[in-house]
Amino acid sequence: MKSEWVTIPLGDVLTLQRGHDLPTQNRLSGDIPILGSSGITGFHNEAKATGPGVTVGRSGNSMGEISYSDKDFWPLNTALYVTDFKGNDPKFIYYLLKTIDFDQFNSGSAQKSLNRNAVYPFEVEIPKSRAEQQRISSVLSSLEEKVGINQKINQTLEQMSQAIFKSWFVNFEPVKAKIASLEAGESEEDALLAAMQAISGTSLCNAGASAAGAHAALTRLQAEQPERYAELRATAELFPSAMQDSELGEIPEGWAYGTLSDIASFSRQRISKDELTLETYISTENMLENRKGVCPASSFPSSASVPGFEPGEILISNIRPYFKKIWLANIHGGRSPDVLGFTPRHNGTEEHLFNLLYQDSFFEYMMLTSKGAKMPRGDKKAIMQFATAVPPIDLMRHFSEHVRPFYLLATSHNRESVSLVSIRDTILPKLLSGELSVSSAEDQPAEAMETANV
Repeated sequence: MKSEWVTIPLGDVLTLQRGHDLPTQNRLSGDIPILGSSGITGFHNEAKATGPGVTVGRSGNSMGEISYSDKDFWPLNTALYVTDFKGNDPKFIYYLLKTIDFDQFNSGSAQKSLNRNAVYPFEVEIPKSRAEQQRISSVLSSLEEKVGINQKINQTLEQMSQAIFKSWFVNFEPVKAKIASLEAGESEEDALLAAMQAISGTSLCNAGASAAGAHAALTRLQAEQPERYAELRATAELFPSAMQDSELGEIPEGWAYGTLSDIASFSRQRISKDELTLETYISTENMLENRKGVCPASSFPSSASVPGFEPGEILISNIRPYFKKIWLANIHGGRSPDVLGFTPRHNGTEEHLFNLLYQDSFFEYMMLTSKGAKMPRGDKKAIMQFATAVPPIDLMRHFSEHVRPFYLLATSHNRESVSLVSIRDTILPKLLSGELSVSSAEDQPAEAMETANV
């Protein structure tokens, strides 16, 4: 019942304290999360606060950013943290704080600054019952947990794609498996079976077993999973059984020593600003660090038109390449001139190109050949001279077809997560104000959206 809610000052709900200093060199080891102004900034081997805990960014652009830890943590001095929840549910307090506009408490001039004493008088409305608080936080947590699960699945899919790419195009494992088989005096068929084992990623027979054992294991696979067997065999046949010298060192026989310009080019199309939305405009600001994709833009470009991009194009931020901002586009849109657009020279090889550009070696090369000290910028001419082994087009296409379902599934998960976050952000203030009851939101988020007039 709404009558069971109370309006009280925030200072009666919690106590805040400034976080603690921690030298940068101490933020690289351990399993204790370090929470700064905008979430986890590293890990330490010591905790300063008992979990569950909540932090509030207290300065700069991250002022008012709310973070949550379900275990012991170290709160940095760039944040305030809750030292006493005064009997309230910590997760509920986390969501409550997310509904507050902390800009109204800014006491800084050149840089935003948050004083804990300024927020204490601010009145909030909360349920008196901790059980009701927990019911509300449970509904919101279930949405965030699903988003978290989607993120973990997508990370696994990306790791799988990268593992296959490195096996085929960096370590040349199928080729080396064939070579080792032939050097052991086995037949061409045995060498093909060895490559099939390398490609499958698992041993089809025990280590050290005979070629006859591999034959038997693959014979069973052929009988029980004929499509899987045929795919393995067709893939293995694409790899040669010898290596050759090149300027890169040994590469598979028949492959070419080349540069990025042999397999990719820069996109040159343009798109009108009027055709863009915040979801389809990509600038270096809304590309995420460490290859984590993109998020919606916060503003539109000032020019009437910008470079465009198509699904399957690879976008990379050309500013500060060490941030490793890269995205395989799955929509049409526009990009900032500081975001490079790469297209493959051969249709159907987009995923191969993406995985090549995803490598640390490529970003290291971008930095090595970049211009500028304070804000390094990639040299477009030099970028296209990035040296690489160029496999046959059929193999590049085969790899792309093999991993494409991973990226399609990841895109589906991302779209679902966007929908879940939208639901959460819509019902959060309504749940925390009592306008929307828990019973109408806890079973089906879609129903909650309808109830909330989304």
